[in-house]
Amino acid sequence: MGKALIIGAGGVGRVVAHKCAQNPDVFEEIIIASRTLSKCDELKKELDGGKTKVHTAQVDADKTEEVINLINRFRPDIVINVALPYQDLSIMEACLATKTDYVDTANYEPPEVPKFEYKWQWAYKEKFEKAGITALLGSGFDPGVTGVFTAYAQKHYFDEIHYIDILDANAGDHGYPFATNFNPEINIREITAPGSYWEGGKWIETKPLEIKRTFNFPEIGYMDIYLLHHEEIESLAKNIKNVKRIRFWMTFSQKYLTHLQVLQNVGMTSIEPIEFEGKMIQPLQFLKAVLPDPATLGPRTKGKTNIGCIFRGIKDGKPRNYYVYNVCDHQECYKEVGAQAVSYTAGVPAMIGAMMVLTGKWKKPGVFNVEEFDPDPFMDALNKNGLPWKEDFSPEIFN
Repeated sequence: MGKALIIGAGGVGRVVAHKCAQNPDVFEEIIIASRTLSKCDELKKELDGGKTKVHTAQVDADKTEEVINLINRFRPDIVINVALPYQDLSIMEACLATKTDYVDTANYEPPEVPKFEYKWQWAYKEKFEKAGITALLGSGFDPGVTGVFTAYAQKHYFDEIHYIDILDANAGDHGYPFATNFNPEINIREITAPGSYWEGGKWIETKPLEIKRTFNFPEIGYMDIYLLHHEEIESLAKNIKNVKRIRFWMTFSQKYLTHLQVLQNVGMTSIEPIEFEGKMIQPLQFLKAVLPDPATLGPRTKGKTNIGCIFRGIKDGKPRNYYVYNVCDHQECYKEVGAQAVSYTAGVPAMIGAMMVLTGKWKKPGVFNVEEFDPDPFMDALNKNGLPWKEDFSPEIFN
């Protein structure tokens, strides 16, 4: 049916490539591109021999002209961006220049400021409309599936959704004293930034990890959850009418937080450049270089993730509560695609988002978040592609 260019060959890119190859009727050809060509070639060796044709290429996604040249060379129908959030705009520019559909998993973040929001990408809406191409933003799990879950709940179970709590739990154990489950630079910037939530039509900011609760996750058990700022809050506040409050929660162990606090105290999480041996470096980028690569955690990570949404609202004038979630096993993910569950839960929805656009189910000109489309075909594809979801109509509720 189509040809996809995958930019990024880390843990998530690996999952996207494998899942595309598992759906050859949709993805007849894929091109895996990264700054490091050897990673792409390793993936190609794993995938060769199937129905999907696999190519590789080297590209610096910071340079729009390089991405344009790559697109012109291979003529893909869609670009799946699983590179760094800093590179979203350069890749979107390349897609505009070549009139190619676009999908990503995380919104743009300026390298010099630890602040991620959609305004930079939403600003491209009219340009993409005029070009007649689709940009699907945030088609990972969170953001991504959490938005689809919200659209599904709105369509099938509520007249109005008033409260949304997004809960992301990782009960996996990789055996290292300290490591991050996705890009350390992005992960640590996200966690050490102030938290925030949407309530009463405005943002309410909190200190980093200031608000804590405990929640009993199905198939995992009780875990501490902390309120963070997260990008899907911004798009859901815009697209879900009459919502009163949206919060995002993530689990962290005390061991993880203790290590993080020590690193903060000695300045290793700073993004302010310092001079070292005659060169200017960011301490956080140096820390990223010495921490374990998240792409290598797969073979040693055991346990499960649980990511889902709790909704409260009304249906036919009566209060209703609803919890929809996915549980993913790290070891099962590694057996299938050679990656742990955090990469798997981001990579599978990226492939599905591209599938929705390529098959025409989610195809229209402009820039969109996932909750703006019909959720049903995406929800069906989750069940068929390794991320089955479960429902609970009497979930635990917390304030």
